Formats: sequence, C-alpha cells, structure tokens
Amino acid sequence: MSKSYPEITQRISSNLKALRGDINDTMQGFSAMAKAATSDGVLDKKTKELIALAIGVSTRCDGCIGFHTKALVDLGATKEEVEETLAMAIYMGGGPSLMYAADAMLAFEQFSESK
Repeated sequence: MSKSYPEITQRISSNLKALRGDINDTMQGFSAMAKAATSDGVLDKKTKELIALAIGVSTRCDGCIGFHTKALVDLGATKEEVEETLAMAIYMGGGPSLMYAADAMLAFEQFSESK
C-alpha cells in the first residue's frame, strides 16, 4: 500500500489542533522558532526547505517529508533540486535514508499533481 502524503499532512494538521489548545505556549514557541528559522536570510526559504527535507529523510519522519515537500512544491522547487537534496541525504544516512528518499519523491509527485 502506497503512502498518501497529502493525507498524512492533513491528518497531522488535524491532530495538531488539539495540541494548540492543550499546550498553547509550546505550540506558539515552536511556531515562532519555525518562522524565524525558515525566513529568508543569507539562505533563501527554498534552500532552507531543501535542508529540512534532507533532515526529514535522514530522521525517517513521514510528517516532515510531507510538510517540507509540500512547501518545496509551493516554492517552485524542481524535481532535480529535490533529487540532488535526496542524494545528499542518502549519502549521509545510508540505506535507511534511501528508503525514505524514495518516499520523498512519491510525496513530491503527489503534491505536484495536486497543485
């Protein structure tokens, strides 16, 4: 059975709503950190999202792969940019990263089709 990254990100987003109510201070802090880390600086937002995707692959995080791949599609990342990023993740993470890199390409295709 194939993973559906749009469904994975929708499910996680729904589940996060409860956390926003229950641990609001933590969620606001995480949101502020995410905004600060991903804003344009010396590195642009797309480069930072490519880095985040590589980290998501190397840590084997389906939600991370989904959210960062969607962001990359929205930012106009090309298939080749994503593939080069995944090559670095595979190089640094070995076989387990290779398996999740394949899933990341599936996520890229799914979000590209829905755009």
